[in-house]
Amino acid sequence: MRVLSGIQPTGRFHWGNYFGAIRQYIELQDAGDAYYFIADLHALTTVREPARLRGFVRDAAIDLVALGLDPERATLFVQSDVPEVAELTWLLMTVAPMGLLERCHAYKDKKARGLTADAGLFTYPVLMAADILAYDADVVPVGEDQVQHIEVCRDLAGTFNHLYGDEIFRLPKPRLVDGAAKVPGTDGQKMSKSYENTIELFEELPVQKKKIMRITTDSRSMEEPKDPQQDYLYQLFSLVGSHKEVVEMGELYRRGGFGYGDVKKAVVAAAKEAFAAARERRCELESNPSRIDEILAVGAERARSVAGNVLERAREACGLRGSSARGRKQ
Repeated sequence: MRVLSGIQPTGRFHWGNYFGAIRQYIELQDAGDAYYFIADLHALTTVREPARLRGFVRDAAIDLVALGLDPERATLFVQSDVPEVAELTWLLMTVAPMGLLERCHAYKDKKARGLTADAGLFTYPVLMAADILAYDADVVPVGEDQVQHIEVCRDLAGTFNHLYGDEIFRLPKPRLVDGAAKVPGTDGQKMSKSYENTIELFEELPVQKKKIMRITTDSRSMEEPKDPQQDYLYQLFSLVGSHKEVVEMGELYRRGGFGYGDVKKAVVAAAKEAFAAARERRCELESNPSRIDEILAVGAERARSVAGNVLERAREACGLRGSSARGRKQ
């Protein structure tokens, strides 16, 4: 079974990125042949400064390896290092109905808000389909809000296969990621950079502590029993605390007689402990930049080998010249 997923480099990773996706990617390393890419081509729709984008890509690679993505057990690469995907995107665009793309959430949402949507955003789902199909992926771990992209991918692959041959593209299946949309931000909304409510994974500990200690809580008295499941501070603690600590904290909530300040301090301490090893690994990787370059280069080579074979199938199926003809001297 081949697992594939990508993550956009649009800033430093936060708890929502980790608990909503990255942790599951790491767990799936041993579930099959895992391919993970840093989606810099997708990021071009929002990140317009070249230096920032390059920095985001490098930070993403360092963070992923520091958090436990093992290049010996999974293939990690940068999306744009595999040019075959761009060509495959064009082949898929020739069978992509306009109506299908117009119904996609990202385009519809931006249009509904009166914002200008460029062609990159409009055709975004086709590039995403090419990302998946290029690697013969069987399973794509996604949150509920991403399932539509897999459905579009399957539609495009099915149409292409119907026109040119049933064995060209493998139809992937979505695998819903547990808790992908359930990480609250510091204001109780879903954690997101757009809401400015994130807790970054590797920000300076004093900065992280300040964010957590400033979280607004309700006005109930210390003595009043509380439902932990209805409190987003508890939900944050449940992400970073041990099972025993989370159970004990839940009992404190239900019993009453404690202050939210104590919970905030517990979140700070648990978060420091949970990511201590990853912070140490990140420092080591930052001091050895050639290691990340090597990991990404090896990953790109593996990815291009697979994507090249898939592209060759697709080219020949739809009547374009194969590699043997292209390599022949004229």
